[in-house]
Amino acid sequence: MRLFGLTGWSGAGKTTLIKRLIPRLIGRGLSVSTVKHAHHGFDVDHPGKDSYAHRVAGATEVLVSSPLRIALMHELRGAPEPELVDLLPRLAPVDIVLVEGFKREPHPKLEIHRAVVGKPCLFPDDPDIVAVASDGPLPDATVPVLALDDVQAIVDLVVAQAIPVDQVIARAAAVR
Repeated sequence: MRLFGLTGWSGAGKTTLIKRLIPRLIGRGLSVSTVKHAHHGFDVDHPGKDSYAHRVAGATEVLVSSPLRIALMHELRGAPEPELVDLLPRLAPVDIVLVEGFKREPHPKLEIHRAVVGKPCLFPDDPDIVAVASDGPLPDATVPVLALDDVQAIVDLVVAQAIPVDQVIARAAAVR
């Protein structure tokens, strides 16, 4: 498994780009999984569902299985939020893992930058950002700048720059 991340400020278009990358990567014969960081609480489970009742009753993990998909919900119950490297072993093997968010974790990343968001670029302070995909020119960029709508060039970058998950884990261990 190899891994590559997309990072940027909220509203920059990370999810939109990932939705465009996945079919192109699959079209190249690659299997793809994603890991997304949510900065806020979220829930995939709702009152009235049996799995919700199991969690509310105190179950640490609830695994729901159907003929179409499985979902594992793990309640942290006050434990610290896991880091990216703690989550990666939970994934089934695939060719490419796309990571959305986790901007402070050490792995190769493409920064998504849109001027309308009104935030500064992240690449000057993050040596793991290997390029920027932008909706406009960035004349002071010290990394390659790709057009945000040039999905083919971005797919090429992802395939070329993705690194083995083992390397991601080793890099994170060196930082810890």
